Amino acid sequence: MEDRGGTGRLVEAVLGDVTLEAVDAVVNAANAALAPGGGVCGAILRAAGADRLGAACEALGGCAPGDAKATDGFDLSARWIIHAVGPVWRGGGAGEDDLLSSCYRRSLEVADELGARSVAFPAISTGIYGFPAERAAGIAVSAVRSFSGGVQLVRLVAFDVSTLGLYRALLG
Repeated sequence: MEDRGGTGRLVEAVLGDVTLEAVDAVVNAANAALAPGGGVCGAILRAAGADRLGAACEALGGCAPGDAKATDGFDLSARWIIHAVGPVWRGGGAGEDDLLSSCYRRSLEVADELGARSVAFPAISTGIYGFPAERAAGIAVSAVRSFSGGVQLVRLVAFDVSTLGLYRALLG
């Protein structure tokens, strides 16, 4: 499913592995320390080359929730990895929606600064951080649609069929 919206940017939802995406930048669902983790973070670390990516992340000195920082893509086909720190779900009353929206917006701003024209996102914060998938998908699609920078393609990469269905319903 794809959507060009009012910005002319192509937004598409696909089922797959974000580490295999042939785009300029891949977004990592990172932790605030930018330390090795599980889930998407662990998969990106392994695919990009743990030693070099780990050292690059350590040099960045961490990242606040809602923000994003970039490193080289190392062994990925993507030129860059944008590390976005999503919020831990605390019931919805601790600013989680705003922080998650900021993750997508800041990732796209960083991509724009780098000159990236295509970006692939995982479903940030929906794994171990516990953010409800339906709510997160709505925030992701809204943030991506409202971004006004130069990124031409945003690919929302779902790891499972149910998340893909959420994205497709929102984009359709």
